[in-house]
Amino acid sequence: VQLQASGGGRVQPGGSLRLSCAASGFTLDYYAIGWFRQAPGNEREWVSCISSSDGSTYYADSVKGRFTISGDNAQNAVYLQMNGLKPEDTAIYYCAARVGLGALNYDDYDYWGQGTLVTVSS
Repeated sequence: VQLQASGGGRVQPGGSLRLSCAASGFTLDYYAIGWFRQAPGNEREWVSCISSSDGSTYYADSVKGRFTISGDNAQNAVYLQMNGLKPEDTAIYYCAARVGLGALNYDDYDYWGQGTLVTVSS
């Protein structure tokens, strides 16, 4: 079971990035995927999650209206489209998987990807 997060990079404030989380060794049909981020010196923060079973999505207030999470079961992947990026979005972004519905606590997730760095700076 593996999760591979990718798509990070360096962008200017107001820019966009799309993160990908590719799953291998299992299908996402019965899983929820969560995105978390961790900035230097900060705790890991929940960003968003999507449940494959019912397609429900949730967002942290700090990213609501700017980020969009989506899933593609055919590709066995989940994406996080990030628009209107701000310097405070700078962090390592991780995707994680758990059976069932999405959750906000990182302790509730069973599988983790390695993280991808997002830097928002002018």
